[in-house]
Amino acid sequence: MRTIEIYDTTLRDGSQGEGVNFSLEDKLAITRRLDEVGVDYIEGGYPLSNPKDAQFFERVRGAGLRHSKVVAFGMTRRRGMAAADDPGMKALLAAETPVVTIVGKTSAFHVAEVLGVSREENLAMIGDTVAHMAAAGREVFYDAEHFFDGWKLDPAYAAETLVAAARAGATRIVLCDTNGGTLPDEVADLTRAAAAALAAAGVPTALGIHCHNDCDLAVANTLAGVAAGAVQVQGTINGIGERCGNADLVSVVANLALKLKGYAVLGGTGTAHLTELSRFVYETANMSYRPGQPFVGASAFAHKGGMHVHAVAKAAESYEHIPPEAVGNSRRVLVSELSGRSNIAALVTRPDVKNDRGLLDKVLAEVCRLENEGWQFEAAGASFDLLVDRVAGTFRPLFTRDRYNIDVESRGEGDIRTLATVKLLVSGGPRHEVAEGDGPVNALDAALRKALEPVYPVLARMHLLDYKVRVINAQEGTAAKVRVSIESSDGERVWGTVGVSENVIEASWLALADSFHYFLATVR
Repeated sequence: MRTIEIYDTTLRDGSQGEGVNFSLEDKLAITRRLDEVGVDYIEGGYPLSNPKDAQFFERVRGAGLRHSKVVAFGMTRRRGMAAADDPGMKALLAAETPVVTIVGKTSAFHVAEVLGVSREENLAMIGDTVAHMAAAGREVFYDAEHFFDGWKLDPAYAAETLVAAARAGATRIVLCDTNGGTLPDEVADLTRAAAAALAAAGVPTALGIHCHNDCDLAVANTLAGVAAGAVQVQGTINGIGERCGNADLVSVVANLALKLKGYAVLGGTGTAHLTELSRFVYETANMSYRPGQPFVGASAFAHKGGMHVHAVAKAAESYEHIPPEAVGNSRRVLVSELSGRSNIAALVTRPDVKNDRGLLDKVLAEVCRLENEGWQFEAAGASFDLLVDRVAGTFRPLFTRDRYNIDVESRGEGDIRTLATVKLLVSGGPRHEVAEGDGPVNALDAALRKALEPVYPVLARMHLLDYKVRVINAQEGTAAKVRVSIESSDGERVWGTVGVSENVIEASWLALADSFHYFLATVR
């Protein structure tokens, strides 16, 4: 088994992604979670760049990490300055991390056009910096920036930069596809070429691979680098990062551990927490999940086509390349107009319906009819359960609507008053209530609660989590139908409901009422 080191740069390279901004507490929380899953190296940031990164390195010393080594990131010394005098070098040493990563120029083009120094001075900058860090007792990783582009431009000089770092004491030479434009075959070939150049110079050094995703190949390129001999992979959780992002470590780890033979990762802790880790980072970064993200996305093991669901019910591996539990994910069966009876049977929990083929066909027909009108049940499992009850004739509502009214009054710019009036029949008697809210849906929710809670006090446990509106047939303009999706919770469960109408208030009422009906019918 080849052990492949996992080097996470979510907190540094990942934070350079558009819309990503971690607080100090966010960075510490992610660090602890990465340590728990067995990540080998956590790059915390560049201590000279901002006070937050400097504070991170101070705080993380007391974090009690059990497995991970924290890494400080920096650049080669400035031109014309001794490494010992360079502020960046001083900041790296002050971070007191066991490992430092130094990035340097490998491409002759960047040396001349970006750095504006001679080739010889660039080699000296690399060697001096690595040697200074190594002499101070730090393990040094050298990030060969623009390695692949630089090698294709001038392989002899690119090799010289790697040799300069290795001779100065770097223990890892990390080959960076900084522009993300290299293809997997090129990565494999040039990784082997870099290893051969280091060996020929008498300084064989372990290689790492760091890929960006501009061609949507970062994961494939990373795996190609490993196959060619790299012992360390660098990337970010969920692939976040500048431009199109970095190699997604979630997919890299899952492929190495579950799909490829002969590799050991994460210190043997396994991959069962990858989904949890992925979603934790999304939540911490205040980013939306990618439903179609491989391995850990909500749709990664979701089955919608009737033929697929029928096959999965017999043999899961027929349409799943791994068990979803292997990465902490779960299988989902979706219901839609593309569904067959197998989808309906998989989702229905009532034995009397599950075993009634005629009733299943009626449910499927109703789903197809409603989806043709714009309804969608994929994220509205509660509405689907109520649909089954209605088709089966077993729906027993604990309240029925008589009427509702929404009154919106504008009293000047920014001063809008919304009142909702609802009249319900509850336990055989009428309930008539008025409530004010921040907008019509909030007011409806408040009025509905006001009418129902005296009869069903358990409703105090239920609250709305999310509210979404989508126009279905936009070509109809202001007469278009809208679909309202609502997500609700009682603190333990989360459920979704849906409503469709030409009137956004009516669509909202349908979704809202379904949420209340579902909760009252299933609460314990």
